[in-house]
Amino acid sequence: MRCGWTYILTNKPEGVLHVGVTADLAARMMQHRAGTGSSFCRKYGLKRLVLAEQHSSIENAIAREKALKAWQRAWKIRLIEDVNPNWEDLFDQLV
Repeated sequence: MRCGWTYILTNKPEGVLHVGVTADLAARMMQHRAGTGSSFCRKYGLKRLVLAEQHSSIENAIAREKALKAWQRAWKIRLIEDVNPNWEDLFDQLV
């Protein structure tokens, strides 16, 4: 069974947020950083990885992504700050 990831990107602390899902987080982040990720991320310069959650299956990751996208913005910010209070870019921990 293939694992999956949900992640949140931003352009700055408490800036624009993007919730995504992928099976290969490092490869997906390279796409975002190269400007070949989603058009939404390119438009707002979303390259800072502030939250990453690993799941046991891609199906579980997709379900979590859908749930996170339905959350209020304040809840997403609280989730980020619970695990990453300084809004540090977690990308360096991937490579």
